[in-house]
Amino acid sequence: MGGNATHRFGNTAVLALQTADASRVVTSDALDVALADTYRRVGLRPGLLERLAGIRERRWWGEGVTFVEGAAEAGAKAISESGVDPAAIGLMVNTSVSRKYLEPSTAVAVHHALGLPRSCQNFDVTNACLGFVNGMELAAAMIDSGMVEYALVVNGEDSQPVQERTLERLNAPGTTSKDVIAQFATLTLGSGAVAMVLGRADRHPEGHRLVASVSRAGTEHHELCVGDNDLMRTDLKGLLDAGLALSEDMWADAAAEVDWARGMDRYIVHQVSKVHTQAMCDRFSIDPALVPTTFPVRGNLGPASVPYTLAGQQDSLSGGDRVLLMGIGSGLNVSCLELAW
Repeated sequence: MGGNATHRFGNTAVLALQTADASRVVTSDALDVALADTYRRVGLRPGLLERLAGIRERRWWGEGVTFVEGAAEAGAKAISESGVDPAAIGLMVNTSVSRKYLEPSTAVAVHHALGLPRSCQNFDVTNACLGFVNGMELAAAMIDSGMVEYALVVNGEDSQPVQERTLERLNAPGTTSKDVIAQFATLTLGSGAVAMVLGRADRHPEGHRLVASVSRAGTEHHELCVGDNDLMRTDLKGLLDAGLALSEDMWADAAAEVDWARGMDRYIVHQVSKVHTQAMCDRFSIDPALVPTTFPVRGNLGPASVPYTLAGQQDSLSGGDRVLLMGIGSGLNVSCLELAW
């Protein structure tokens, strides 16, 4: 690897990171009840979501609350915590997979809800579950270059629509066990929102510096997981195997540029399932005690999963701790980004 696949950041720090939690708890037991007749008919045992994925529950937004409002709530909290004047924010990047329209961008709705200035450039960056990490990289590059002083990266996800349609489809008379397995990953998704304010490190010594990132693409696997607002189909084993192999290639190539193999104080991995998390720990010889998880009670929050999990670790991190964000997005794309806390 080489060239643009490895990047070192010069003067960008995370100033604030906040979440907005969806309020409605949807248990895996409840989904099992909804699919009970289908399970009996196709010969599958209830409990797949908790037994195989380790997901006990996920969240849906409250009645009348949208994922855009969730992203705006997280954004407002992050701006307030950072102490940055909203008028000074020059960039807002929305990284949500969820979207109501093909156009305009979701970013414009979040920008409007936050009351950000007309001078704040805003747009969507979508790259499946890797979007938020990519948004951080892009924002940092613009801050390092002097193009903007401050940036806000936001994400809001809503799993309810596609999960309701999936339950309806899987309960149809012609459903087979193969249909259930192909759409199984849809039921692991969760709803939630997160936002991060980034700024110049030399002006904010209290911030948490971005150190370096490494990325790698394996786009020959772009059909392993495909979805829209109605249906998502996933080759679970194929996606896991290809994702691990691509990550391992990236890790080996990155050794010439970064010293991640020496060990980190915390590893924030994309939250998919207990199988995926254990496989990552085994493949890279990572102590599971250093890998916090949110998937058991939040499910797979898509692009929000890495920053959401990091947000829950903030109080337990100390100055100087090395934190590695490990993102992966169907397509396939993988990226690791180091923070110096």
